[in-house]
Amino acid sequence: MPQHADLIVTNAVVYTCDLAQEWAEAFAVADGEIIAVGNAADIGALSTSETEVVDADGRMVMPGLCDVHTHLGSGGMQAAWELSLLPTDTLDEILAKVRDRAASLSPGEWVVGGVIGSPILEAAAKGGFLPALDEAGAGHPVLLRDESWHNRLINSRALEIIGVEKGTPDPEGGKYVLDAHGELTGVLQELASKVAEDAMAASVENPEERLRVAFRTALRMVNSFGITAAQDAAILEHNLRALADLDDKGELTAWVVGSLPSRPFFEEGAVGEELYAVAGNHRRTHVRPDFIKLFLDGVPMTRTSAMLSPYICHGDHEDPDFKGEPYLSLDDVAKELERCCELGLGAKLHCAGDGSVRLALDAIERVRKTRGDGPTFQIAHVVYVDPEDIPRFAPLGVVADASPYIWFPSVIQDSCANQVPGATFERSFPCRDLVDSGALLAAGSDWPVVPLPNPWLGIETLVTRANPDPAVPGELNPTQRLSLPEAIAVFTRNPAKAMGLGDKIGAIQPGRSADFIVLNHNLFEIEPNTIHQTQVLATYFEGRQVYDSTA
Repeated sequence: MPQHADLIVTNAVVYTCDLAQEWAEAFAVADGEIIAVGNAADIGALSTSETEVVDADGRMVMPGLCDVHTHLGSGGMQAAWELSLLPTDTLDEILAKVRDRAASLSPGEWVVGGVIGSPILEAAAKGGFLPALDEAGAGHPVLLRDESWHNRLINSRALEIIGVEKGTPDPEGGKYVLDAHGELTGVLQELASKVAEDAMAASVENPEERLRVAFRTALRMVNSFGITAAQDAAILEHNLRALADLDDKGELTAWVVGSLPSRPFFEEGAVGEELYAVAGNHRRTHVRPDFIKLFLDGVPMTRTSAMLSPYICHGDHEDPDFKGEPYLSLDDVAKELERCCELGLGAKLHCAGDGSVRLALDAIERVRKTRGDGPTFQIAHVVYVDPEDIPRFAPLGVVADASPYIWFPSVIQDSCANQVPGATFERSFPCRDLVDSGALLAAGSDWPVVPLPNPWLGIETLVTRANPDPAVPGELNPTQRLSLPEAIAVFTRNPAKAMGLGDKIGAIQPGRSADFIVLNHNLFEIEPNTIHQTQVLATYFEGRQVYDSTA
């Protein structure tokens, strides 16, 4: 045992997430790493006159949390610069917020915000929304993102700027949605959204500084929730450059693992081989572009997910056999994964439907047979997984990336229920079955798909499967509840391993980075339905305090 410590945390109830020693009273830190964990007397013996001592006053201390699926740049940009909308906002509320923001802007500036709920987007897709959105925008182009971030609602001025009019061909991988009369609705699906996003981004002054502010904002937010590691689910070079700059300056207060899009994404920037070739230039101690991102389908709310069973027929959707189509073939996916093996990179595969999950598993199985265990492959979002496919995860070494935090009744789940066949919907987020099968389950917020990257909401609802809001009754697939220790693991050691940081973070254990948090209460002594009220009093990253709730 080392002879002295830079920092000692004592008088604590330490939940270590180390299966060999789950509880302790104290631990010691030197040079940013944990060097000893144990009782207060033994740890106290490592103190010198120069040791900083943190008296936790009997409070619960645990490892910093991990978010295996988030979008730090987008979330920070929305929090710092853009209009904040809630998926529960009504059309009148949305228009009022757009009107207020437009009044504060200079001529020609875009009104940008989100998220709008799927019911609003679905109604807008039927037409008739543009006049109201035009009036609220007061001559400004307007771009609003839906709760999946795969689709956009824009006004007439924005349509004019991007050169889209009646009869404009759809872009590859996207759609300009028309109403029953063939008129533009302002709804953009999938990669049609990129056309508007690119035009908006091109109009922004000093984008580099805005991005730096966005990342600083994002880091403050995630640290305030106790998050000290995150996997950015789709990251481009300008994001990596900004993060590397922050790390060089000692300002990066979380580990960031990056997922490099293999094909065009919603942001402007190099993808695929061009991105893979330069990503390593921005690698730093805490910036790790170690994954490739593949999109196998879209989202169920707009029926762009690839399903095994047909979508529900209603309204404008009358094809009883329509299941959605995957964006890539089995050969395409296998080829991309083979490239991952060649590059030594993992892969995060977006699969919102059970059909795309099966496609991903089939491709992974093919590659594992020729390449062996190889790099880590993650399937996101495991909302719908056919029971026959659940036992395939563990033998193939596939991570189940459960995201976003919507495994409880909510507006977005109501929208899914209107599209996804009942038997499939009732199996939403099969977390219990995945854990019991031996799969590595790791949680992600998918922020800013959710309003806040609040892991305590995720932990609570993994245990309860109920919405904390009493106005939203019921439970979503309650047979899939996890125990509290299991839910905590899904936010600590599991995502740490999934991100390739399993030997560095995820537990309070000698040799690990001193990333830990102090809580206002003991999670094991409160009712599960109050976990979402948890407050982080302090967050430490490599032994340095990066968040103080009293500051």
